[in-house]
Amino acid sequence: MARLPHHGQMHETEVIERLRGLATHPGARDLRDDAAVLDNLVITHDSVAEGVHFLTTDPPASIGWKLVAVNLSDLAAKGARPVGALLSLTLSENDWDRAIIDGIEAACESYSLPLLGGDTIALPPGAPRVYGLTAIGRAGEQVPSRSGGSSGDKLWIAGTLGDSAAGLALLAESERSTGALVDIYRRPIPLLEMGISLAGHATAMMDVSDGLLIDLSRLCDASGCGAEVDFDSLPLSRAFIAERGQDRSARLFAATGGDDYALLAALPADLDVVSLSLPQAPTLTCVGRLVAGSGLKLHDRDGDVPLPESLGYEHRASISPVDDRL
Repeated sequence: MARLPHHGQMHETEVIERLRGLATHPGARDLRDDAAVLDNLVITHDSVAEGVHFLTTDPPASIGWKLVAVNLSDLAAKGARPVGALLSLTLSENDWDRAIIDGIEAACESYSLPLLGGDTIALPPGAPRVYGLTAIGRAGEQVPSRSGGSSGDKLWIAGTLGDSAAGLALLAESERSTGALVDIYRRPIPLLEMGISLAGHATAMMDVSDGLLIDLSRLCDASGCGAEVDFDSLPLSRAFIAERGQDRSARLFAATGGDDYALLAALPADLDVVSLSLPQAPTLTCVGRLVAGSGLKLHDRDGDVPLPESLGYEHRASISPVDDRL
């Protein structure tokens, strides 16, 4: 996963453009999707780094869980069923390492994800901890990309928005914070069954990792469309509303905070979602539609909503929601 460079580093877009010259296999999808597709397998890799993707004060078991969950969320966005994983584990302190493995084990057992191999290295004292996981899934009949949407498709969100960012904000106020929002930040739930159910009908689909608005803009860019979003329809949990409210400001926070791991799907306008065989949870909410042209247009009951200066997580080298593929 890439971040905005420090002084003297290559810019993220330059790095990815350079890597595209190497990623010539069709399965790489030109490095413009959440995962690669190879011989009916969906393959994704995410890393998490201390001070960038998790707080030093986060329980190590929750970091191990999150490492697995964010990778499985990419499989969910492609409608793939997990079949195995490769782990890159950095060793630091015995108790910490044991707890990290406990969290990885718990997530792998919860989602029937067998560990197939990987690598371990030791870190020098005081070095930031970095962990990586490659998740492999079995593709279904259709593997939706970001690029298949078209004008008129309705936009749907599976899950809720803003909970994780609200939990992280609570921890920024006090590392002793607890409750549902903190739990969601620390232990996200990949929506695998929902992804599998939607994949055969979605024209485009991805997970929401950096914030709804910035991730929707990526889907629109890939699909050659614009989008209209009804801010009043954004799905917010009771815990979020209790903490942050549900006015325009709260909804902007929810739409840009990131680390949600909800699913964003474009579905044909004439598709009756009630007729689909979907899991009872999470909720599936229509939030807008794709339109001809480009860019995002937001509105609520009070009229047009100006686009915020930042649409979501923008790759700063500090604690913030986990990024998407590279």
